[in-house]
Amino acid sequence: MDIIRALKEAGEAPISGEDLGEKLGISRTMVWKYIKALEENGYVIESSPGAGYVLVSPPDKLYPAEISIGLDTSIIGNDIHYFETVDSTNDVAKKMGIRAEEGTIVVAEVQENGRGRKGDPWISPKGGIWLSVILKPSILPAHAPRLTLMAGVAVANAMRQFGVDASIKWPNDVVIGKKKICGILTEMDAEADHIGFVVIGIGINANVPVEELPEELREGSMSLSSIKGERINRAEFVQALLKSLETEYLRFKVDGSTKILEDWISLSNTIGRQVDVITPHKIISGKATGINPDGALIVENDEGVHEVIAGRCIYK
Repeated sequence: MDIIRALKEAGEAPISGEDLGEKLGISRTMVWKYIKALEENGYVIESSPGAGYVLVSPPDKLYPAEISIGLDTSIIGNDIHYFETVDSTNDVAKKMGIRAEEGTIVVAEVQENGRGRKGDPWISPKGGIWLSVILKPSILPAHAPRLTLMAGVAVANAMRQFGVDASIKWPNDVVIGKKKICGILTEMDAEADHIGFVVIGIGINANVPVEELPEELREGSMSLSSIKGERINRAEFVQALLKSLETEYLRFKVDGSTKILEDWISLSNTIGRQVDVITPHKIISGKATGINPDGALIVENDEGVHEVIAGRCIYK
């Protein structure tokens, strides 16, 4: 990571192998070996005899160095674990669990068995952002759904920083209009009155062409690149996302969920709509009028007011 940082700090000005060696405390031969290793990993580096090395472009990979260098956070992202392919980033994060430092990130280029809500498969091809973050809040297990609200606000705000008019669909999707662009899955290790850790999984269709998704998902899906009309820099977006997550998490720890609840409502495109909410036992139809502090959707109809903690929400 140090050699990448040095090359990035030099910008377009060549930096010699001798200067790199002095900066890093290694020999020029080791500098050359590191440069070759970076090139094998997709970095484009120009070398000029007598002048030095210039980093032309990094690879389109979510390598820890690409995320860490320039990341302005104090908790989230201090430890980043990168994989080309995993079954599920949430599964990897849960195995790290108690031993991991709070704010640890697991990120992968591809998930082979990504999961959505209720165990539904989450298609996770190359070009997306598939990551999980480990948090260790001092809250009761019953209040863990508030972290899903927090994550939804953080993701939507990060997308808006990139010029994408994102909103939140209850319970755990970030959408553009009616099309899903991100799903959030919160899992935890807990006892009756204590949380060991929480894993928040975030899956974003970043540079995934919609036409490459399974046919049954195309109509209801969107990607950041299709909205922007060009591929986004995924590492830069992840930096913005982690910063947004930390901002919301620190606010959550200090002030509780009141302000996050207000922001979630302001970003929601569910509140005010006529909806059908499909639960394991019944379908509740009515107008979505709000959410309670624990994330339950408030639905009003002729039969009264219903607070639905979990279910599939369909807009009418």
